[in-house]
Amino acid sequence: MAQTAKVSANSAPYSNLPPISAALFEAKARKGLSFDAVAKAVGRDEVWVAAAFYGEAKLSQEEINSLAIALDVPTVNIQDELGAHWWPSRGLGPIPPTDPTIYRLYEGVLAVVHEKFGDGIMSMIDCKINVEKKPDPKGDRVLLTFDGKFMPYAKW
Repeated sequence: MAQTAKVSANSAPYSNLPPISAALFEAKARKGLSFDAVAKAVGRDEVWVAAAFYGEAKLSQEEINSLAIALDVPTVNIQDELGAHWWPSRGLGPIPPTDPTIYRLYEGVLAVVHEKFGDGIMSMIDCKINVEKKPDPKGDRVLLTFDGKFMPYAKW
């Protein structure tokens, strides 16, 4: 579903993101594109593209060029803010998160992963994330798959 509300760099949840993020979301909505469609144009996974929109992924010059073409945004606009000089800021919002979707993921990862695996983290390095829409007569379901390596905290 395309985003239809007008966004700006000063409006939540974009206020802590690079100003170009609002322009990327606006262009995506204007063209009626999904993250998956943008991902195919850029040659990346849809979750990676979403991370890039939120300023949480490092873009190569080729990815910047492909994103600019897919969204009809001037390359220089993306380059100026997300180019080689820029480094991603990972970690959105307050802890614990207030968005219901993120909060439920936070609870699941924080409590259940720790209970089942012990004190450690699920590494996001080489992690695969899949998001699927599963039709259901009682309402569509969200099927999330995280395939990441568990890494216990070292004791010293």
